Amino acid sequence: MPRRLTGADVALVAVFAAFIAASTAVPEVTLAFGVPVSLQTFAVVLAGLVLGPWRGAGAVLLYLVVGLAGAPIFANLMGGSAVLAGPTGGFLLAFLPAAWVVGAITVAFRRRTRLTYLHLVIAGLASIPVVYAIGIPWLAWRAQITVTEAAIAMGPFAIGDVIKVLVAAAVAAIIHRAYPQLLPGTRARSAAVEHEHATTA
Repeated sequence: MPRRLTGADVALVAVFAAFIAASTAVPEVTLAFGVPVSLQTFAVVLAGLVLGPWRGAGAVLLYLVVGLAGAPIFANLMGGSAVLAGPTGGFLLAFLPAAWVVGAITVAFRRRTRLTYLHLVIAGLASIPVVYAIGIPWLAWRAQITVTEAAIAMGPFAIGDVIKVLVAAAVAAIIHRAYPQLLPGTRARSAAVEHEHATTA
């Protein structure tokens, strides 16, 4: 269960929601069936890696709510609930569970050992099957093609998504080195480690 949100938690959620929105301002390339290549995946994965499951998903939820309310913060500077009727609607909705999964795996690693770049990469890569499991059937439905055809069309995106995860993991590693107690539950673990060291000294 999520711990009680503090003012700092709310601020972090708002900052990362704004970061996800800002990621759509980068020039995009539209591939098959009108699906654009953007940095949204990078921003969503980074939110999960840095904030953990609940705050990471909260940042994505805030981003989605503002965008669905009409703000032009989705890919191609679109906004409004009508975006869900398009081929990318499933991918947008999939960002929410993807951020939670990435965050949950990151926290699980952090509670067992010191986070490494490899841990962050593994957690980030978990976002890809989650996003595609929801996004590809949605794309097939809205584009009126088979799921197989939709999966093939998404082939060029897979390589790009892996690269985004690698970069997001590198950025998250830097952030965690600077703020080692940023993830939920890490303060308690750090205190326990310090207590163990004190009793064995």
